[in-house]
Amino acid sequence: MSVTIYHNPRCSKSRQTLALIEEKGIHPDIVLYLENPPSEATLSDILKQLGKSPEALMRKGEQEYKDHVKGQDLLEQQQIETMVAYPKIIERPIVVCNGQARVGRPPESVLEIL
Repeated sequence: MSVTIYHNPRCSKSRQTLALIEEKGIHPDIVLYLENPPSEATLSDILKQLGKSPEALMRKGEQEYKDHVKGQDLLEQQQIETMVAYPKIIERPIVVCNGQARVGRPPESVLEIL
């Protein structure tokens, strides 16, 4: 089983989700997405696995969202491009396992795909 977590170590929910995964004896691939943002193709795949639109995966309180997305009529591809350019607006953490993905809010939500 391959498990990947898109992780921000400064986020308490991200840390809690990682700890929960590790408590299950799973050693996930950890992607520090603020330093290494997913490509547009990878983010598109994650969105499909989540069953969410780009807008639903954005952190609307972030300044980058307010500066680059809010009030604009962006196509989904443009939203994805913006998320890759400004990864801080991507909701976290995201766990991907066996073709499925979940956002770790609450952290326990990732258990259904492990």
